[in-house]
Amino acid sequence: MFKQVHEILNTLLDSVLEGVIVVDENQKIVEINKSAAVMFGYGRKELLKEPLKTLIPQTYHVKHSRYFKDFVKERKQRPMGHGSDVYGSRKDGTIFPIEASLNPFKIYGRNYIMTLIVDITKRKEHEHTLAMKSKALQSSSNGIIITDALKKDNPIIYFNPAFAKLTGYSKEEILNKNCRFLQADDRSQDSIKEIRQAIKEGRSYQTIIRNYKKDGTLFWNDLSITPIKDKDGTITNFIGIQNDITERKKLEQEKNHLAKIFEESLNEIYVFDAQSLKFINVNHGAQLNIGYSMEELISMTPLDIKPNFTESKFRKEIGNLEKDSIEKIEFETIHRRKSGTTYPVNVHLQRSKLGNKDVYVAIILDITEQKNYTAKLEQTVKIRTEELQIALAAEKELNELKTKFLSMVSHEFKTPLSGILTSTMLLKKYELTEQQDKRNKHINTISDKVHYLNTILNDFLSVEKLEKGKVNYKFTNFKLSKVLNEVIYNANMLLKNGQKINYPENIDDISLFQDEKILELILSNLIYNAIKYSSENTMVDINICQNETSTIFKIKDNGIGIPEKDQKNIFNRYFRAENVLLMQGTGIGLNIVKDHLENLNGSITFESREHKGSTFTIELPNKAQL
Repeated sequence: MFKQVHEILNTLLDSVLEGVIVVDENQKIVEINKSAAVMFGYGRKELLKEPLKTLIPQTYHVKHSRYFKDFVKERKQRPMGHGSDVYGSRKDGTIFPIEASLNPFKIYGRNYIMTLIVDITKRKEHEHTLAMKSKALQSSSNGIIITDALKKDNPIIYFNPAFAKLTGYSKEEILNKNCRFLQADDRSQDSIKEIRQAIKEGRSYQTIIRNYKKDGTLFWNDLSITPIKDKDGTITNFIGIQNDITERKKLEQEKNHLAKIFEESLNEIYVFDAQSLKFINVNHGAQLNIGYSMEELISMTPLDIKPNFTESKFRKEIGNLEKDSIEKIEFETIHRRKSGTTYPVNVHLQRSKLGNKDVYVAIILDITEQKNYTAKLEQTVKIRTEELQIALAAEKELNELKTKFLSMVSHEFKTPLSGILTSTMLLKKYELTEQQDKRNKHINTISDKVHYLNTILNDFLSVEKLEKGKVNYKFTNFKLSKVLNEVIYNANMLLKNGQKINYPENIDDISLFQDEKILELILSNLIYNAIKYSSENTMVDINICQNETSTIFKIKDNGIGIPEKDQKNIFNRYFRAENVLLMQGTGIGLNIVKDHLENLNGSITFESREHKGSTFTIELPNKAQL
């Protein structure tokens, strides 16, 4: 009977989820259940008759002995540590936080203490995570608010310091108010109607809206709203993230103004690379006078239009600008038009920066009239001087444009990075199994932003290589299915809800002798565009066929399409159709695709209808010409 009772008691101890350790008055372990043995990394028998300090970190031994003696004297049931942190030591030496309660009892005249132990490592980590999230929200440079969707008028129940600093309103003026106070009297904006509709439909939304600070100052707000649902799917809150893009808006306006000055200037303005001397940009007035198109000029240098200069003579002339004491040089020479005719010019040349590239900016004055009509020399000099002053002002504004353009490009990196940071913070909030959908949403956001940044960097690198003619194609034999599988695998991570990609049939036997990586870049660009410019629950169809000489790819989507008036410019670098101006993008992807295809003796065409979708067709030789 005693043996049976002992087995029953052991079974009961092992069924307890908490760790159970029984010690005598000498702190010797007389019993331990399976949960405790596993928790501390020992076999059950290893700990029997061992001192309790075996399971206590070395640094706590003295403190524990004193604590144990006091407890033996009082012999009252109580939690261990009295509110201070308690730690255990595993067999492998690792230390972990625990929660312990002491329970004294007496059997056959002998005193024992039963300790119930819980490993609270995950709880401590959760508390630490919550503290970090709170600190992150408080320290975020973006304005963040949370509203209560279950209350009438969706009032604000939380805001971070950045929001108060951005808007200038006090706590009393913000809490329990609807966000519309930021719109002042400017409430007829289309964005406001779209925000209301998104809230009504309970979906995420991102837009740019005009808001006003407490003092009446206008600021442009890049606003994103995200609904928060409970486990039953009921929307309980909305999170709003604000980003002040007023400076970016000003830069865009100034950029457009300076670009207009550049293009409409009566003078000829040339920008060319300091190393290769190839033209980077030439204004419209220069193109008309010289007779070459921009497409022709980008493969030319100033030597092609200056018959009086050899390369060594010209480099010696411009070499003076490398001296710190000389900001610009001026000289007269002859320009030769495409037709062969020549005309005298006055050249104003200055060294500058375009991004991280050293360039020269040349402002050219056609002095034909000055040379041919001596009687009007004085008047001509006066006119040209005024034109020069205007041109120099335009040049100064152009240089400022370059600097501000770089700031705007930097913002294109900052916005996704802010989105990644916010999604990372919110992601840690959802730790329960049933919150996987929320975690997936933020993980997809992070993946999308990182992919977008990677795409921008790759596009800029591709443009530079194509401009400098530094693309070295590496031709190999490969299976087409290998490339397509890689592209679709990466594209699947970008799919919106309900989107699908229809894999082409019968391509397992198709092989090519081409540059594998370039083909992957081309297909990725077209398929990613199809996903980005299509809505949820749409299909992206891929069809591939091969004949004796070439392989034809068709990528069809059911997206927003390309407006007819924009279709003629769709392959121009930096051009973006008017219906995608508020969407992320650089406007260089299709230009890169077209340049690569032309270099590989391929071609690209498309058919598109606005609101119906687009179909892009590329044709590539089966065998590249070495």
